[in-house]
Amino acid sequence: MTTICIVRHGETDWNAAGRLQGTTDIPLNAKGIQQAKESGQFLKHSDWDVIITSPLKRARRTAEIINESLNIPLVEMDDFKEKYFGDAEGMTLEERRVAFPNHQYPNQEGISAFTNRIMAGLEKINQKYKDQKVLLVAHGAVINSILAQLSNGELGYGKTKIQNACINEIQYCENCWEIKSFNQVSHLSQGEIQLEK
Repeated sequence: MTTICIVRHGETDWNAAGRLQGTTDIPLNAKGIQQAKESGQFLKHSDWDVIITSPLKRARRTAEIINESLNIPLVEMDDFKEKYFGDAEGMTLEERRVAFPNHQYPNQEGISAFTNRIMAGLEKINQKYKDQKVLLVAHGAVINSILAQLSNGELGYGKTKIQNACINEIQYCENCWEIKSFNQVSHLSQGEIQLEK
């Protein structure tokens, strides 16, 4: 059974301001660094084989900080980069509502291409790290896409507000992925309500 623990990157200044980041490469802020440290302290109590990260600096730095507690191989995978939101990147929610009231952002990555990229990445992990325990540091839309796919739309887009540095666990058994838990934040000092499936 392959287990993947998916961690969202720590907070950035754009997260705090409510700006859509997408592939814009924004670094962690002080709170985000603290969240990554707390995640590492929590995750070190389990055995992990590898940590995989999106190459964007907010995810990569979160992975590096977590790995200070684990000291395991760290691998970058482009499959788990955040969605490109096109002309809406850098805008606040209110700015997006005014500019794009229909929520159609010009030049953004298509939803099917985005979903296919992520699911292909999960398949690569399952083939390369079969029956291992994998940490994956990724992004809010990436995690929402995975939750939506694996729950047949019960979770994910518009239903689950993915918190910075939250922990989500999926397992591959009997030829399919199952969600074991999602949006866990009890390990964070500024944690919110813990949600479990």
